[in-house]
Amino acid sequence: MTKDTRSAVIPTDRYTRFVSAGLGKDLAARLGLPQPAILRRYTPDAPLITGPVLVLGSSAGADELAARLLDWNVDVRRHGAPKLKLGAIILVLDELSHPDELSVPVRSVGSSLRDLAPNARVVTISRPAAPELEPAAAAARRAVDGILRSIAKELRNGATANGIVLDDGAGTTAPSVLGALRFFLSGRSAFVDGQFLSVSSERGELPEDWASPLAGKVAVVTGAARGIGAAIARTLSRDGADVVVVDVPAAGDHLASVANEVRGTALQLDITAADAAERILAHAAQRHGRLDIVVHNAGITRDKLLANMDASRWDAVIAVNISAQLRMNQAFLSSDLFTNHPRIVSVASTSGIAGNRGQTNYAASKAGVIGMVTATARLMEPFGGSINAVAPGFIETEMTAKIPFATREVARRLNSLQQGGKPEDVAETVAFLAAGSAGGVNGNVLRVCGQNLVGQ
Repeated sequence: MTKDTRSAVIPTDRYTRFVSAGLGKDLAARLGLPQPAILRRYTPDAPLITGPVLVLGSSAGADELAARLLDWNVDVRRHGAPKLKLGAIILVLDELSHPDELSVPVRSVGSSLRDLAPNARVVTISRPAAPELEPAAAAARRAVDGILRSIAKELRNGATANGIVLDDGAGTTAPSVLGALRFFLSGRSAFVDGQFLSVSSERGELPEDWASPLAGKVAVVTGAARGIGAAIARTLSRDGADVVVVDVPAAGDHLASVANEVRGTALQLDITAADAAERILAHAAQRHGRLDIVVHNAGITRDKLLANMDASRWDAVIAVNISAQLRMNQAFLSSDLFTNHPRIVSVASTSGIAGNRGQTNYAASKAGVIGMVTATARLMEPFGGSINAVAPGFIETEMTAKIPFATREVARRLNSLQQGGKPEDVAETVAFLAAGSAGGVNGNVLRVCGQNLVGQ
């Protein structure tokens, strides 16, 4: 079931293009206006990162990671050099034990920030501030959160900063650490900024071909007839998956078009139906003999201030956005088709984290998705599987096109990248979480919001 919308017109962000070069850039600078950059997004065959990668840190883990990056044909540097335009800075802090140890490595990052090229990346690698730690170690580890998120807000020209948090059993070159690092360095993470991703185990497999990390996998995407769902289907197909697209019969024409485009199959059904999961499983069994990836994208809105909220608006949103997922996951995890390192990715929203005026029902459903993901993570472990959520912020979709112009412009600029994201940004994050290289990422919520909490 797709988000209800009748307009197929998605507005373009002409302002970003105007100020990205030439007279527009000069004018914006003189007037003190936002200066969003054209973001570097993923394109096949493009280099992972443009420019040298500076790896900072004195631990054995930093040395091992620097050596491993050479396998990716990355120009690795261990010390900064004045006026050398850097593609990325990786700060390895995997052995922190006291806040006093932060000064030298963090200030080393600071001395190189002005050398970052446009659309560069900063990535920290640290460990969680677990309650059982000594207070000094917990303080040092938690300090990384504030450091990374502050750096992200200082960056300009499309650069982003994100962090990888390793549990104490994972090394810096574990498969899922490398998978997460590659995602953050690449154009796939263009609209992911100021975020941390937890890697909780050594699980995960690196693909034989990074251009086709989902080769041989079968994926189901709900709400796939248009918008973010269609973008997810396209991206999973591009990455090698066989895709089953699902949506309501009323969206049948659009759904068929998407299925043809991705050379997949279409299944028309209402996900709130009691037998929705069984029909999906039967379709996957008949056409492909297996099911590896489920993407819960289908969702609706029925916005109203709570004082004016009626039962039909509330119940419809809860039924589609969370209750259907709970029922389907129970059926999927009981099926023999879904036992070989299965992946579930749910599309949540920053509304479920920060709330949004007039969206108590929607925010409740999306917060519910996050709670479901956290609790379901342990149920995936016996199968070597994972479940994670992607929480979009302001994304340029048919739904956000309905927002009044002035409100839409403000929402676009209220993030560190000073622009709205694209459906493809959500799709790239879903594809990353669905891949084998993210096998050690389980129970995470990754925001795709340009470092903001504007609900979509």
